Amino acid sequence: MHGQPRRVVVVTFEGMQLLNVLGPTEVFDAANRVLGDRPGYRVVVSSLDGRAVRSASGLRIATDAALSHVKARGLDTLVVAGGMNIHDVTSDRRLAGELRRLSAGARRTCSVCTGAFLLARAGLLDGRRATTHWAFCAELARRHPEVSVEPDRIFVRDGTTTTSAGASAGIDLALALVQDDHGAEVARTVARWLVVFLQRPGGQSQFSERLSVPPTSNPRVRALL
Repeated sequence: MHGQPRRVVVVTFEGMQLLNVLGPTEVFDAANRVLGDRPGYRVVVSSLDGRAVRSASGLRIATDAALSHVKARGLDTLVVAGGMNIHDVTSDRRLAGELRRLSAGARRTCSVCTGAFLLARAGLLDGRRATTHWAFCAELARRHPEVSVEPDRIFVRDGTTTTSAGASAGIDLALALVQDDHGAEVARTVARWLVVFLQRPGGQSQFSERLSVPPTSNPRVRALL
């Protein structure tokens, strides 16, 4: 293989949502297969203490390293996972400090779902536009008024920082990163292999509680809805 693969660090924690981690890592793995001998990605899964973490669904993920052992120098992409119990970890000052250190050395910093709360807690979203899961956008805006929250976006880029919506939006985010790095054709091939949109139509409001209206059997009303 010519050149070096891009080093990607994925940050996990107890109770994170599994798809927040699996979505992006599957995209990077598929990209490696599409690229063949060309340099792709080397993914490092990390946690604060380097131990395996249990996801909200109960499945455990083994990690490669403690965050304190991850070198910031030469880091290409930092990806921070989220979860429904995000507030259990946002108050951890050690985690916030490690995120600041790694982000300072990374070419780009990203979050999936409520991982945006961890970036915001570390001060990495100050003065930036961002998004998160639609159910938590109002709370993110309230807790961090210094962040300009855009609730109806699948992902938001602001400079070197990109935040994404709910768990599956991590796939959209990773595909966009692959397209930036290797072009639209590689990203399109990856999307086809994973049987997902390369660029999902619409914003995340189409998946929100607005869809909670009772179903109807009237064909005209159904067509309108």
